[in-house]
Formats: sequence, structure tokens, C-alpha cells
Amino acid sequence: MKQLNQRSLFGNYLKNYFKNGAEALILGLTLISFLVLSHCFHPQASLIPSKSQDIYPGKTWERYASPEAAGFSSSGLQLALEYLKTLATTSLVVVHNGRILLDYGDTSELSYLASVRKSVLSMLFGIFIARGQIRLNKTLAELNLTDHGGLLPQELEATIEHLLSARSGVYHPASNSGDHLAYAPPRGSKKPGTYFLYSNWDFNALGTIFEQETGLNIYEALEQELAIPLEMEDFKRERQRKSGDLTKSIHPAYHMWISTRDMARLGYLMLKEGNWRGKQIIPRDWVKKSTSAITRVQEMNPEFLRQGPFGYGYLWWVFDGPAAKGPYQGAYMAIGALGQFITVIPKLNLVIAHKVNNQKTKETVSRDQYLKLVDLIVKAKK
Repeated sequence: MKQLNQRSLFGNYLKNYFKNGAEALILGLTLISFLVLSHCFHPQASLIPSKSQDIYPGKTWERYASPEAAGFSSSGLQLALEYLKTLATTSLVVVHNGRILLDYGDTSELSYLASVRKSVLSMLFGIFIARGQIRLNKTLAELNLTDHGGLLPQELEATIEHLLSARSGVYHPASNSGDHLAYAPPRGSKKPGTYFLYSNWDFNALGTIFEQETGLNIYEALEQELAIPLEMEDFKRERQRKSGDLTKSIHPAYHMWISTRDMARLGYLMLKEGNWRGKQIIPRDWVKKSTSAITRVQEMNPEFLRQGPFGYGYLWWVFDGPAAKGPYQGAYMAIGALGQFITVIPKLNLVIAHKVNNQKTKETVSRDQYLKLVDLIVKAKK
């Protein structure tokens, strides 16, 4: 009724200026048409949807016309780019609200992810736990998991959850280096769940457990559950391969080769809480739990890690303590040796994927160098 009254008032108003009511009707319709068309073809409306609208990449990523269109400063990002060029970085992709804000180098090149693989495995675990194929509280004894020389009775009490949080209490040698097993306490000295230690034995054993419980090869699951649904641009199943010294441990490392722009898709899936174009690929609760600090920064081991910015979740490094303030509240990272990183900053709707192809450069980017780069990008936000 209110709408009808408004129309009547509008008609009466026009009739005061036009003797012919038909002329008033024609003018009214013309004005309405003009307003509708003006709205549809407004440059801002056609180029940048509202912030509430979810944007996802299709076969390729969309790009912002300028940093300012994304609410960033060109001069601020230029400072980040100038610093980036002093590093051994081979490629970088920065995504804001589903569009590329900044990229650098050959972002399509497949190269080694190092320990970023562990965070990707966490994503796969979340999918199959939700399907009931993996039970978090299942023990190594129930899994019949073993290794060279066997495991101690106390070690067999460790659960899948303990391994995911790097709190297994199992300090058996791993098939590959790149962890903190050199700082491990004596075997059998720590009960499962009581002590954090970043150990490749835990992570590699999780690969064995995943395949045993799901009946799938890790790379088959990676392709079917993530690469295909996310429309990864560069994924190649044949490039994925396991490695490790199997005389030290029967559990190999499940290394991955993924491009930087596809790393950004993985980070963006996490930013969107596991949802991709309306489909919940990873349970939202798992994304939240796996990227929360199960081990707080003050509980990290070795003790020198307590001086850093991170706690640890389920195979994700989590900004914690004094570092988890402002834009970094709720932020988390996948970290790999030599300079492989995926950073998710929910407060800014930002994903940063960084790669160093060490086979080409023979150089690395340290964690601290990378964090300085991240901070320059964050400070460019207006």
C-alpha cells in the first residue's frame, strides 16, 4: 500500500507540470529507464562487485586494474617489489578478495614445495575425517604401524591427532632431513600429546596412515579432491613423487611439485574456510581447528622457537602470542625449506604464495626475509 501511495504521489506531481497524463507517464518511464541503464553501466558497478560477493578464479585468475582498485597503495606495493627483487625469490602471487593484486616471476612453473606439503596433507585429512574414513583418536597400535626396530609400547599409544599436531612422543629417525629431530629428547621420555617437536617421522608416518585408511595414493587424492575441484592451472600428476632413505625409516616423504599460482588457490580455499564456489570441499570446522594454535608459541620446542611468531596447529604454523595482533590476528602459514610459503591473512582477505626454485637459483629465502616482505605488503593496505 505504501508503494502504491508513492506511485500516486509521483503521478500527481508530474500532472502538475503536464496537462496530458500520457505525457507524464511517458516521461516517468523514460526517467526510470535512464536510471536503470545508468546503474548497469556505471564503471564501478561493472568492474568491482561488492565486497560481500564471493570471487573465485576460473581457468585463470582475474586481476585488479590497479592496487588502488583493491584498496592498496601503489607506492607501498612498489616498496615491497623493490625489496622482493633483492631476494632469491623466483615467483610470487598475492591475492586479495579473489583477484591477483601482485605477481612476480614465472608463476606457472612447477617446483618443489618442501614442507608446504604437510599443510596440504592436513587439508586432505580434513576431507576424509569428515567422511568417516579416518578417526583422529586411532592409535598407532590400532593402525599396526611400525618402523625399523619397532616402536616402543608408549609410542604405540600415540594417536593420529598427536602426529598431526607434532606431539607424538615418537622420536624414531625419519627417512628425510629438514626437521628438529636433532633436538629430540630420548625415545620413550615423553608421553604422546605432552611435548611438541617438529619431526618428519610424524609427518611421513601420516602419509602412510592416510593411504592405509583411505585406500588412496596421496597424489590420487591430491588430484581428485583438490587439483580438479580448484581447477588448478598447472597440476601434473606425473610430476609428484615420494622419496627418502628407506633404510632409516619405512615411511617415505610425499613430496609435491605445484606452481605458485596453484599454491595461491590452495591458500584461497583455506581463506574461504574450505568453500569453493558454494561447495564445502574441506569442513569449515577442520579449517578453523587445523589453523588454531594447538601448541602455543610459549610451548614450542626447541626453546628458540618460542622467540618466533608461531604456534602450531594441525600441520599449519599459526601466528600466536604478541605476533597475532592487528592484521595478523587469525593468520597462519605453510612453511617449506629454501623459501616456500603460503600465507593466509583473513583480516585482510589476503593470500600470499611465494616460491624459490632452488634447483635454478641455488639460493634460499629465509623465514625472516619472507616475513619482512609480507609485512611490506600488509602495510600497503590503505
